[in-house]
Amino acid sequence: MDKHRVFWVLFGFTLLIIIGMQVSGAPLVTEAAPGGIITFELVGSLEGSQEIIQSWQGQPMVWAGVNMGLDFLFLVFYSMSIALGCILIADRFNHLNIIKKIGIGAAIAIFIAAGLDVLENIALIKLLTGSTNAMLPQIARWCAIPKFTLVLLSMLYVLSGTIGVLYKKIIP
Repeated sequence: MDKHRVFWVLFGFTLLIIIGMQVSGAPLVTEAAPGGIITFELVGSLEGSQEIIQSWQGQPMVWAGVNMGLDFLFLVFYSMSIALGCILIADRFNHLNIIKKIGIGAAIAIFIAAGLDVLENIALIKLLTGSTNAMLPQIARWCAIPKFTLVLLSMLYVLSGTIGVLYKKIIP
């Protein structure tokens, strides 16, 4: 199977997991967590984390567990699909060495983001299971911020590269 087909398969699974995360994340939107799981990732304090967890007692806590499980699956698929997207774009700009190097760097960066996502998830799961370690919300926050930044930058590379490729096809 060629790289383009692999990309589309990975991308398709990534979208399916996003849908699952949206469904499982909907019950997690509360007054304490207006952004649902994202609020929990970024809150950064034990008091804030405990307030969010308290707002999720009962059925929402089951959904929090489902959402965290899906996030482990998600990080595998988003990292592989974005990294492959970066490589595919970098290959199209073979004649522009700097653009190619940026693409390879973005592909590597997305796996760093996935590693940060794993650490973040572990910290959040420990909180969900009752830990009162005040460092855990800070670890989650300081893993989430660079994770989101690296994902955004890598996706911007893929998007701008795709626009560049389409532009070259339309206007030779």
